[in-house]
Amino acid sequence: MTVKTAVVGAGTVSEVHLSGIDKNPRTELVGICDLDIDRAREAASRYDITAYGDIDDLLEQESLDWLHICTSVQSHLPLAKRAIDAGVPLLIEKPVTETVAELEELEAYADEHDVPVSPVHQHNFDPVMRTARRMIHSGELGEIRGVDLIYTGLSTPDEANRGTWVFDLPGGEFEEGLPHPIYSALRVGGFPESEESISSITRLVGDYDDEFAYDSAQLQYVTEDDVLCSLKMLSSSKPRHEIYVHGTEKSIQLDMVLQTIQTVDEEYHLSSLKKGKQAISRSAGYLSGLLSNAKLVADGQLNDDWETAIKMNAHYAQFDRTARAIEADAEMPVSLESSKWTIRLIEALRDSSTTTVDAPATI
Repeated sequence: MTVKTAVVGAGTVSEVHLSGIDKNPRTELVGICDLDIDRAREAASRYDITAYGDIDDLLEQESLDWLHICTSVQSHLPLAKRAIDAGVPLLIEKPVTETVAELEELEAYADEHDVPVSPVHQHNFDPVMRTARRMIHSGELGEIRGVDLIYTGLSTPDEANRGTWVFDLPGGEFEEGLPHPIYSALRVGGFPESEESISSITRLVGDYDDEFAYDSAQLQYVTEDDVLCSLKMLSSSKPRHEIYVHGTEKSIQLDMVLQTIQTVDEEYHLSSLKKGKQAISRSAGYLSGLLSNAKLVADGQLNDDWETAIKMNAHYAQFDRTARAIEADAEMPVSLESSKWTIRLIEALRDSSTTTVDAPATI
């Protein structure tokens, strides 16, 4: 089966979708739709596909097996409903909706029509995340006690990396980028046990011409498995994208930028000699990870095959896994439940940003 696929939205993020669908041997790219028909035609000319200015025309003219929605978040729900009415499975860029209420409306509509819908959470398919997940599920780390995420260097609220529509969000472009660290923490730590377990705090530090609610954020929650998770996300700072997973047998440090993992399995009280050996061991592990990444990049430059591409590009990896699921009529690799908790945690930050209290606001 070849999965006939189209993309709605010809903006910044759509290029990775167009190229990934075009390269994937399991998918056939047939159309691109955008309200700006000239922009749609420009993208269509690069891939020799048909341009559309209206989603209804796209759905009527093409016999689609899959549709990618890459438009502003405010348009996701109505566009998704039109595709669901046509019975077309969906992959929707993050955040899937602006609010949990909209997400639940979409979820109910998809269930009613028996049409699968999945969010784009591509960093869950990064090599370092896949390795961490294998280590967690194999029991190598023992019982997971906590997860700490540090995600700094995010865009300031007044940047328009995705378009000016982000300025309608309380945190602007800063908020638009928050799903990435949040869904990453949910992936390794698990979902919160309840809304009541979530605490949040925000601050507005920068001085902006437009009015924004926050540009710094912190979240904490306890998962269904009693894992204590803490997330710190900052704009206007040097970039660090790191996740620490604390287990009873081993702990790991994930560097999401360098795509390396450091393992800690020694006791805290060590002699000076053992501390020296530990430092050497960690340095060797770090160097080994960098060398593996360098080899992967070299392979990518020499090989243009799809299997190499999905190892290097997390978007492509998610597209491939989802296309396989559609072929097999199987469960989507990323659930809407993950998206729901991501949005719920962002809503906690919005609630916190509207209160002027010294302690974290709890929802």
